[in-house]
Amino acid sequence: MPIELKLLVWSVGLTIAQMLVAVVGALTQYGVPELAGNREDLPPRQGWVGRAARAHHNMLENLVLFAVLVVAASIMGKINAMTALGAQLFFWGRLAYAPIYIAGIPWLRTVAFGVSIVGLLMIFRQLL
Repeated sequence: MPIELKLLVWSVGLTIAQMLVAVVGALTQYGVPELAGNREDLPPRQGWVGRAARAHHNMLENLVLFAVLVVAASIMGKINAMTALGAQLFFWGRLAYAPIYIAGIPWLRTVAFGVSIVGLLMIFRQLL
């Protein structure tokens, strides 16, 4: 299996891990009864719990892009050293992004996000 597809699978695992962190955070902030309900009147998540939820949501948005690019590159036979590097930049950038965001480190978070976007653009470029 090409490294791009392996990193796509690992990115799904990372997304699941981020979801679990966000759920545990929400449990600590609201408790089980509130989360088991319809959640219509819950106040906004605060602190690291809110950041964990936003990091997870951001990962979901970017995972879709990464998946489309990797699958397209694979189907089109465009897998090469550049797509491999792009996939690695995406994955490692996203892996760094989550704990940096949850910890609340703003500029470093932006750098990690930027690294992952460069990875996406590298794969995208190979498809043109």
